[in-house]
Amino acid sequence: MTSMLSRAIAHYPNPFDPGVLSELPEHLQKTIQRRNRVLGPGYTLIYKEPVEFVSGHGAHLIDRDGNDYLDAYNNVPCVGHAHPHVAEAVARQMTRVNTNTRYVQEALVDYAERLLATFPEELSRLSIACSGSEANDLAMRVARFHTGGEGIIVTRWAYHGLTREVASFSPTLGAGSPLGPNVRLIDAPDPRLVAPGSTLADHMRRQVRGAIDDLERHGYRLAALITDCAHSSDGIFTDPPGYMRAVVEEVHAAGGVYIADEVQSGFARLGESMWGFSRHDVLPDIVTMGKPMGNGMPISGVVFRPEVSEEFGRNVRYFNTFGGSSIPVAAGAAVLDVLERENVQQRVLECGDALRVGLREITKDSPYVSEVRGAGLYVGVEIVMDRETLEPHRALAEDVINDMRDRRILINGTGRWANTLKIRPPLAFDSADVTRFLETFAEVAKNRL
Repeated sequence: MTSMLSRAIAHYPNPFDPGVLSELPEHLQKTIQRRNRVLGPGYTLIYKEPVEFVSGHGAHLIDRDGNDYLDAYNNVPCVGHAHPHVAEAVARQMTRVNTNTRYVQEALVDYAERLLATFPEELSRLSIACSGSEANDLAMRVARFHTGGEGIIVTRWAYHGLTREVASFSPTLGAGSPLGPNVRLIDAPDPRLVAPGSTLADHMRRQVRGAIDDLERHGYRLAALITDCAHSSDGIFTDPPGYMRAVVEEVHAAGGVYIADEVQSGFARLGESMWGFSRHDVLPDIVTMGKPMGNGMPISGVVFRPEVSEEFGRNVRYFNTFGGSSIPVAAGAAVLDVLERENVQQRVLECGDALRVGLREITKDSPYVSEVRGAGLYVGVEIVMDRETLEPHRALAEDVINDMRDRRILINGTGRWANTLKIRPPLAFDSADVTRFLETFAEVAKNRL
């Protein structure tokens, strides 16, 4: 059958192909046809057979027929789908008031103080927006104002958002969304790229130094290096910790700032600490966060070192009608409550370790699995043609993803060739969920890997 995938989504991990719409159950067909008639351009469904959910709890989603799916993919409901404490806090605030930051809100100040207390003391100013894209847009505006530079460094397949500005330094969006002339790409921190006798820190330092030199050669002073602390879109590269110190040294030596994009790696996702950058013992100049901070409510944040942001604040007005409004702030505060009361970080450590150990045992003899990597509850399983050449095997990765979906477990793909399985569940994922996941994955691996 001829594929009907558009250029825009052809490289998106595991996209639904509209060319097979007629093969779907009748109700799905009709809903998708209605969706296509009314929604704007660029939307993407995933899985060979898309799925519709009507409710959720913890790390579980329920479809319209009552089937329970284990969600090992969605990071936005950070502390779990429909968490009762978050839902109650939002509902309670909706019955009271929803005002913005032009009015005094003690709850906003309380929340800012609690959130900032999780950061190093040097990072002590918080601005609130609605999405990770908005957060990264503001972070880059401040970086440019502070440094007087325009140059931006990102990893080769990074994703930082969808605004026009942020899309210009999000290479994973593809050819239809060109990079800015002021953007330079460096390797993701893949230890396999390191030359014999060298170290990952040295390799990354050389990459950054070369990017800075090339920017300067073309008349661009460095404004910022921005990295996702899990390198999620590059294929999930979290280890070994420590290499970022050399990177940050080079950035600061060139007069730039380091922006830590914690949209996907923050809020204890990587297990060892609240924030991904902490694993590297570095101090960012700016940190960005996204919708996991409100468990899916539209709230995001930017945390600054004051010396980086104060001059911007004196000269440029920043206001966001919904950023910092009462209802999303209530959700954010409730998420912090859950992280503390349920000892979420410890659960992430224990379940993440068990998940990776189990996956490595299942795939240890597979000629198609080159690595199981990650930290906490962010895990990548790289699928290849063979372990020697490391040639990507996207088709096999998509077969595994869709076999898991057929067995009611949700994962997806990532990386330049979408051949790395992305396992990134809500942090409500518990030991019983780990067992169910591994038992199901073992069945799929027996047939596919």
